[in-house]
Amino acid sequence: MTEQTDKPGIAAAIVVRDGRVLMVQRRVKEGELSWQFPAGEVEAGESAEEAAVRETTEEVGLTVKAIRLLGERVHPKTGRQMSYAACIVVSGTATVVDTEELVELAWVTHEQIPEFVPYGLFEPVQQYLDEALRSAASREDG
Repeated sequence: MTEQTDKPGIAAAIVVRDGRVLMVQRRVKEGELSWQFPAGEVEAGESAEEAAVRETTEEVGLTVKAIRLLGERVHPKTGRQMSYAACIVVSGTATVVDTEELVELAWVTHEQIPEFVPYGLFEPVQQYLDEALRSAASREDG
C-alpha cells in the first residue's frame, strides 16, 4: 500500500445497530464532508480495524468490534488514504464524547443516507450498508 501523502491514513468505522448506521457531524469540515462515519488517523503500529475501533470509543463512547475491512481508497475529496471497517456494537450508548471535534451524532436509516451523504458513499461501504440495513428492515417488517 503506497501513501499518497505524508499524512497518516484515516480509518472509518461503519457501525450498524438496530437497522441504522452511526454517523457523526464534525465541527471542522474536510471539504464538503460534514456528516461522516466515526474516523481518525491510524497510529503507528495500529491496523486500520484497530484505529476504527479506538476512534469510535474516543469520539462517541461506544465499544465496538471490527468484523471485517470493507475496502481502502484515496478519498476523492480529501486526498487521504482511507480504510473502512465494518463494526458491531459490543457495549455502550453513543453520545458525543469528543465535543471539540464533533457537533452531534445520528443513527441513520438506509433511506436517510443520501440526505446525510449527498455525494454518495464508497461503493464497498454502500454495498455493505445495502445488505446490512435492508436485512434489518426486512426482519422488522416480518
